[in-house]
Amino acid sequence: MSDRVAEYRLDGIYRQRQEGFFMQRVKLAAGVISADQARAVASASIDFGKGTIHLTTRGSMEIHWLTETDLPAVKRALAAVGLTSRGACGGAVRGVTCASQGAVGFPEAETMAGRIHRHFTANPRFERLPKKFKIGVEADVTSRRHLIQDVGLVLAEGDDNASLYDVYVAGGLGREPQPGFLFENGVVEGRIIPLIEAIASVYTANTQAGKRLKHLIREVGEAEFRRLVALEPSAAEELPSVSGLPENLTPVAGVRLIAPVQFGELSSAQLNDLADIAAQWSAGFLMVTADQDIAFHLSDGFNSGEADSALQRAGFGTSQASFRVCPGSHQCRVGLSPTRDIARSLIEVMGPAAKGMSWALSGCPNSCTQPQLADAGIITAALVKDEDGERAPRFDLYRGDNQGFGVLVEHSLTLKQLCRKVQEIG
Repeated sequence: MSDRVAEYRLDGIYRQRQEGFFMQRVKLAAGVISADQARAVASASIDFGKGTIHLTTRGSMEIHWLTETDLPAVKRALAAVGLTSRGACGGAVRGVTCASQGAVGFPEAETMAGRIHRHFTANPRFERLPKKFKIGVEADVTSRRHLIQDVGLVLAEGDDNASLYDVYVAGGLGREPQPGFLFENGVVEGRIIPLIEAIASVYTANTQAGKRLKHLIREVGEAEFRRLVALEPSAAEELPSVSGLPENLTPVAGVRLIAPVQFGELSSAQLNDLADIAAQWSAGFLMVTADQDIAFHLSDGFNSGEADSALQRAGFGTSQASFRVCPGSHQCRVGLSPTRDIARSLIEVMGPAAKGMSWALSGCPNSCTQPQLADAGIITAALVKDEDGERAPRFDLYRGDNQGFGVLVEHSLTLKQLCRKVQEIG
């Protein structure tokens, strides 16, 4: 295997658990992808992988089961349709997310996400950071995902000429969850990119390798962090306003349809079907949601009933339960549990009340599925030897209240105990 495997991370590539295989992540600003681009992802998965695509909670797509010799060809295939993976992994500005795709303000949020994506992707000033740097743009605070970003932007009231954003910083989940704090109210859109540059520069200059921005805040405090950011030349800079035609790609959310994707796992054939539906009903665009589903905003004049029937014919009916799931030990090198198998076991014992809740299962404490933001979140906390001497996963259970992060209510449960707790919900 090449000595450059670690360098692949900045190209959005991680090694899989299985020796000799890799995962390629594709960055999508606000989760938006065109029908032609989706077909290219499906084709790359067939040609080089095993014909499956994983949808992430940050609105990205992942292709697994790639060999090292295939990686350059996959990169070219994605680039041919305008897709990039640069910075999708490693110490870089990651994909810019948006969990409020159905909100009235989504066109503004999508536009800002696209501008940030274009500015920071493959920008050498913002690669090789101490650790990943996550940015999210939200039309409102409903999802609470602005609290888990290194920089979280929430659309605030503005005028017809410019949008304003409330800026939150230093959020994150993982082993040490920390909600972001409000850094500045009502920032005009022309200041957003320069301000992010200033924050990222302070982070890079003052944080040791392997640490997120939240760790710097714990070390120096909010006041000192604000002082350091204010010293950066770009902190008060305002770029010229952007004029011209609208930049949002998706139709304005009038009627929104969801194609539920079980555990975020799509076959290439299914993705091609969804691309066809997007081409016919949704101006040629579809979206990866924060719940690992596919969403469509119907174009004006189209019949929602007919579009919904098209989804049903393609095999996308009502999901059994809203369950966010990472690849876990099926493919991830740090996964501690076979997440899809665990999720199936839990769904089997759920009653109607439990099925009506949002669920998230993370295969390790890194919390990639954002379990602290679900009604019920499960983290695979550790592997512990059982009475037969076999190492088995132990699970922590969180319960949310739609206010902040979920609260830990059960610690180190066996799978049998976890199933019992789920049954008790009803």
